[in-house]
Amino acid sequence: MLESLLNIDESLFQFINQSMSSSFLDSVMVPIRHPLFWIPLYLFLVLFISMNFVKRKWLIFAAIACTILLSDTTSSKIIKESFQRTRPCHIEYLEPISLVPCGHGYSFTSSHACNHFAIGTFFFLLFTFTKWRFGFLVWAGLISIAQVYVGQHYPLDIIFGAIV
Repeated sequence: MLESLLNIDESLFQFINQSMSSSFLDSVMVPIRHPLFWIPLYLFLVLFISMNFVKRKWLIFAAIACTILLSDTTSSKIIKESFQRTRPCHIEYLEPISLVPCGHGYSFTSSHACNHFAIGTFFFLLFTFTKWRFGFLVWAGLISIAQVYVGQHYPLDIIFGAIV
């Protein structure tokens, strides 16, 4: 059963990474996964929190830092080291299209997915007063699927990273 699941994962990877490949998506997906692309959003969030949560802003910033530390440590140091799954961009028979340099670490779970869904969920829960809070989950999802598109992760890496 595990082998069947991994075969489906590889097939889905090839569909996203190869069959969906286009110059338009290349120009969108590569920058989406880069942290510098999101600096305007991060600056907006810092200002928004500073102005609207005046008394609790440092508590919120500390909680964000703890969220990132916990999610990244769980994904990168515990889960990846336990499973040691090779990244798809290192698997020749998959013929991956690598749009960015192939990462040196392991694949399962995606730290991008884990960290962004942790932060996205944090903001989703923090901003209960607006319907725009769903945008944080969409944001995390876009960054995560971009990891598959550029050849860094399998879909299951993303799914389990989001769950973690």
